[in-house]
Amino acid sequence: MIEYIRGELTDITPTMAVVEAVGVGYALNISLNTYTAIQKKKEVLLYVHEAIVTGGRDDSFTLYGFAAKAERELYRQLITVSGVGANTARMILSSFTPAELCAAITGGDERALKNVKGIGLKTAQRIIVDLKDKVSSSELAQQLPGGVAKPADNVNQEVRNEAVSALTMLGFSPAPSAKVMGEILRQQPDLHVEQVIKLALKQIK
Repeated sequence: MIEYIRGELTDITPTMAVVEAVGVGYALNISLNTYTAIQKKKEVLLYVHEAIVTGGRDDSFTLYGFAAKAERELYRQLITVSGVGANTARMILSSFTPAELCAAITGGDERALKNVKGIGLKTAQRIIVDLKDKVSSSELAQQLPGGVAKPADNVNQEVRNEAVSALTMLGFSPAPSAKVMGEILRQQPDLHVEQVIKLALKQIK
């Protein structure tokens, strides 16, 4: 079992990183959070989750890489939920930072989870029910900088998440975008998505 891979980052896209270690290039599927964390580095260490599918016509062996243990732990928790597959779990982790995801789950914010592509209301509710106690456990909380964050007060999560998603598609990093969106919506909670995006574009560096 592979715990982590350390080596030279030879290629990277928002969804995949290639890390060369001892002459072997490992292709690892990554989230946007991990992409943001490693994109400008030459040497990286990625914590690995191995997904092995056997018994069918198309057996597969896929590696998923995470810049932080906390993100890998959240990924492993997410794929235990019925209706959440590997790609959906990665989509969730590309839409939230680990701390934000923990806050959404522990705060019962099904609307925020439902805004992720591929997540319906029932799946969002199931994620909250299945993982609420697990993500607030001391072990996972200690891995997150500052612990499990509390949901932002007076912030329209639906508008915020839609705006962050739009900026991410434009090439901006999700974590800084989310922070700026939160500040804008705390000051002007009635703004529409397009208004928030326009303001954010003037503030994000």
